Amino acid sequence: MKEAFMTLPWWVRWIAIPTIALAVFGTLLIGVITWLIGMLFRVLLFAALVAILIFVVRKFTSSSSSGGGW
Repeated sequence: MKEAFMTLPWWVRWIAIPTIALAVFGTLLIGVITWLIGMLFRVLLFAALVAILIFVVRKFTSSSSSGGGW
């Protein structure tokens, strides 16, 4: 197999075969990259929302407990 591949012209090995591979698997690659970027965005959004929630809870609990009401 390697011998058959090496006998091909350079433009077939370095231009035609990668172009065919991108045409066949391009949508799959774009789908995987899109999914990874979407997942990264969701993880960052989750972390930001949890941080805001912790900040708000600490803000309200510290202000209500410092008043000495009960």
